[in-house]
Amino acid sequence: MKSKIVLFIFCMLIWIGMNWPVDSCWFWAGVIASMSVAMVIGNIFVHRPHIAAHVKRYVWLGYYLLALVVEVIRANIDIVYRVSLINLPLNTGILKIKTKMKSEIGLSLLANSITFSPGTSTVDIDADKGYIYVHCLDVESQNIKAATELIAGKFEKILKKIFE
Repeated sequence: MKSKIVLFIFCMLIWIGMNWPVDSCWFWAGVIASMSVAMVIGNIFVHRPHIAAHVKRYVWLGYYLLALVVEVIRANIDIVYRVSLINLPLNTGILKIKTKMKSEIGLSLLANSITFSPGTSTVDIDADKGYIYVHCLDVESQNIKAATELIAGKFEKILKKIFE
């Protein structure tokens, strides 16, 4: 039940933020929508509702979003550079990334963060063994440790502080 309450509050905060200033009609529509979402996926979404009370996690979440935006911009510039130069060789391949993330949501966000960055795409996740398989336009290293640091290192450290 706690997970449904936490998800309801989270959805309501997002609803209010997106519809500011809120009048009574939009407020009640948000209550109904948030309650519906919380009832349907409340047990799936939040496994540990007590972590929502830690303010430090929200600071790290803000830092994560900023780092994600910076990385997406950097990667977009790299892709434009690669597409613009006709003779630039590409070294495509699929890499095995080792992660220490244990939570499902943290692992999913790490995989999505990798995919959000142009030039990389998450192909598969092996949660039991802690591997993420990533397709890269330019493989810089075949070594699992080096590839993990290059591709997932910047996000994994931040996401561990939020979700673990």
